[in-house]
Amino acid sequence: MIRASLLATVSLALAASAAPAKAPPFETPAKVAFLVDLSSGAVLLAKNADQRMPPASMAKMMTTNVAFELIKKGDLTLNKMCTVRPETWQKWHGPQAGSTMFLSPNEQVSVENLLDGIVTLSGNDASVVLAECIAGTEEAFANIMNEHAKQLGLKNSRFGNSNGWPDEGRTYVTARDLATLARAEIENHPELYKRFYSKESFTWGKTLGSGQAITQGNRNPLLGRVPGADGLKTGHTEEAGYGFTGSAEQNGRRLVMVVAGLDSFNQRIEESVKLMSWGFNAWQAKPLYKAGAAVGSARVQLGSDDEVALVAPRDLAVTIPAGVLSKVQTVKIRYQGPLKAPIAKGQQVAELLVHTGDTAPQAMPLVAAEAVGEAGFFTRAWIGLKQLLGMA
Repeated sequence: MIRASLLATVSLALAASAAPAKAPPFETPAKVAFLVDLSSGAVLLAKNADQRMPPASMAKMMTTNVAFELIKKGDLTLNKMCTVRPETWQKWHGPQAGSTMFLSPNEQVSVENLLDGIVTLSGNDASVVLAECIAGTEEAFANIMNEHAKQLGLKNSRFGNSNGWPDEGRTYVTARDLATLARAEIENHPELYKRFYSKESFTWGKTLGSGQAITQGNRNPLLGRVPGADGLKTGHTEEAGYGFTGSAEQNGRRLVMVVAGLDSFNQRIEESVKLMSWGFNAWQAKPLYKAGAAVGSARVQLGSDDEVALVAPRDLAVTIPAGVLSKVQTVKIRYQGPLKAPIAKGQQVAELLVHTGDTAPQAMPLVAAEAVGEAGFFTRAWIGLKQLLGMA
């Protein structure tokens, strides 16, 4: 069951306003739009956020995430060489094949360069070559993508190929799921994310005839336009329109945005910059707890202690509209309880749920302040006896 411990009501007010402020308005022609503050968990905008849609090249975020996971586990290295199969080259070269890294048949390309070709250049050819290098076939790789989607909690997405190419509806996502995927890349693989996602350009391949090196720019509409922008991925097909999943961090606040169904390249730039700027300028963070501060406690079952202190793993802040007085209405701890020992120090075991009235409840992680071991034999026996006698 979910065990909720009420910590405070009104007493943690951030300011003197008696009623919650109205969330600032935002209008966009995008058919789908979503904006979340990862620092607090606050969803700042949700327009058709759970509507299925074709991802176009935003699907390549999952291809990249699979590679990042394998690298993290030691099952894949950046210097591993992959062969461009002539059949793959034949299918994914030429103007009919969309964005390309300009790979050549039988070329040997490292995983590192393929990742640059996927992230920076949005190469359809690079995505398929990497998929085949990892799993043997693109179909087998798509199965891996879907397993990762389940593990990440993507509730309404499915991947039929590695690059998001239209496939009669077999590949689909939602904006909320894309934001969850973006969060996983940013938080689970911070070094790889930083290494690959914010490059302004990448050079690969040579032109026919003159043999000049081909340099292509990153299509990310936020880079160079919004301070702190550092990823993630654009997408465009006739079916999907113009879309973008992006992230930026300013003053400790990290936002992730998704827009889709826009009409043009320039409109994607305009709406992406407008939405991300609104997220930073129309909303503000108000501190709740400093990193390491004690927040509460949770009951522990069959542990060396019967409860564990809960602390903030980082500075925790609530997101509220900027320039107005607003207050926290309630703050609760939520966890699956009682917790089962053993518990490691620093392990996330609970969430802090903050209700302000301005947004949906904002959820932030809480971790164990100390390790809790399993109870010994005699302690377990004593606990069992108390339960039998109705004393526990």
